[in-house]
Amino acid sequence: MANDDDKPCNTTHLIHAMVAHMMTPGVVQVPGDVSVSEAALLLEREQVPCLLVKDTDTRFGLMTPTDIVKKVVAQGLEPHDIEVRTIMTRPVQFIEYDEALAEASTLMRATGASLLIVTKQNQPVGVLSAQDLMLTPARCGTKIPVVVSVTGRASAQGLNYNAMITQLGHVGALIESTAKILTGSNVVLAFSIPGQNTPLTIRGTVLTSGVPGAEPGELSSGVRTWHVDIQFTDLSSTDLARIRAWALQTMPPSSTRS
Repeated sequence: MANDDDKPCNTTHLIHAMVAHMMTPGVVQVPGDVSVSEAALLLEREQVPCLLVKDTDTRFGLMTPTDIVKKVVAQGLEPHDIEVRTIMTRPVQFIEYDEALAEASTLMRATGASLLIVTKQNQPVGVLSAQDLMLTPARCGTKIPVVVSVTGRASAQGLNYNAMITQLGHVGALIESTAKILTGSNVVLAFSIPGQNTPLTIRGTVLTSGVPGAEPGELSSGVRTWHVDIQFTDLSSTDLARIRAWALQTMPPSSTRS
């Protein structure tokens, strides 16, 4: 008999896909007076799509490898002598982490930007590219048992909860838990992807946590199921590749019917 976990993943009826679900976590920020050669080394070392240039408190720009090629190398200029503020691309388009992906697509089309800096409470937390929107597999609906360990909170540290992953993607997961796990908690997820023998142990941060349909401040009565949205942190390239491969393999073929 086929197991539910072996069925093609269902990407419908999921919680709305947020920018945080598809972004590349982390933003590397540099001042405007850094040389292009230093910035190029930083791009290579950190393996990021761009640098966020903070020229002044209110003036920001982006520097990408394309800026270096077109504005420095192609012009025969010396990277050591050029500051990043002179080649950065402006203006920078910002979007909050919990905005719907549709809003990100609309912003890119309206402004022509291929990169968005993702913020959380006005602090840069990630980068979303047009390539992310086009090529990255969406979260897949699934049912994978997981053990959730809360870390970093004195009152909850060391507590382990049995839960169920109901959505899984390359940067995060949605879990259902009968235990309340607070927004902002640091957690460790231990689970096995169907069809793979080596278990995963992944760190994450709780983006949102709540009981669907519950009114704010409503007291719990009986057993409740919490929906906890978790963003992965410090995900290794190996684990990233394993999750992406699973999502692509289990995603149903695109329909060619009109």
